[in-house]
This record gives sequence, C-alpha cells and structure tokens, in this order.
Amino acid sequence: QVQLVESGGGLVQPGGSLRLSCVASGFRLTLSNYFMNWFRQAPGKERELVAGISGFGIQINYADSVKGRFTISRDNAKNTVYLQMNSLQPDDTAVYYCNAVRSVTGLRYWGQGTQVTVSS
Repeated sequence: QVQLVESGGGLVQPGGSLRLSCVASGFRLTLSNYFMNWFRQAPGKERELVAGISGFGIQINYADSVKGRFTISRDNAKNTVYLQMNSLQPDDTAVYYCNAVRSVTGLRYWGQGTQVTVSS
C-alpha cells in the first residue's frame, strides 16, 4: 500500500507559478519502482493526464496543453514528485492529483488532490 499526499496548490493570478509536491509513503517503499503521474480534473470535465515520469526520470511525457510550461521531476531519496507550473492560465484551474503506478503489477494509487485556481 502506498499513500500519496499532495501539497502546494492555491490561488494564483494568470501568468503566475506554483510548485506542487507529492510525498509518497508506505512500508518498504522504493519509489523508483513506480511510474509517477500528475492528473487534473476541472469541474464538469474528465480527469486528464498532465505529466508522467518514469522511475529514474528517463522517460517523461506531458499533455500538449502544458508542454513548455510545466515540468515534472522526482527525488526518489525524498519519496517526492514535483510539478513546477509556470505561465498558469485560467484553463489550468483544477484539482491536481498525484498517481503512482507500480511497475510489473500495474497497481495504481491516488492522492487526495490539491486545488489550483488561476484567477485575477
């Protein structure tokens, strides 16, 4: 079992920046065994994948809508994954969720989410 706790959300003006963090914990957790993702869900919309990063950061992918503005990274020693969000726009307003996918088994875990609101 893996527990994920997101933080760093808040209210920011258009053009501003935020950095989200996701801290993972669990018995004998080795975070490098997990592909880590950030998803988001805006009101009335489907949850969508924002960015993903492989166990050692070799493979990284982004949704087209955030390419060039968002950066995903991880620190396995700290069991933490980050999402640096720059040039935020109102369309980025959503609840952002951290997701862990165990290699081999494909087991998935979710955090409780953190609200990001972009508004003037």
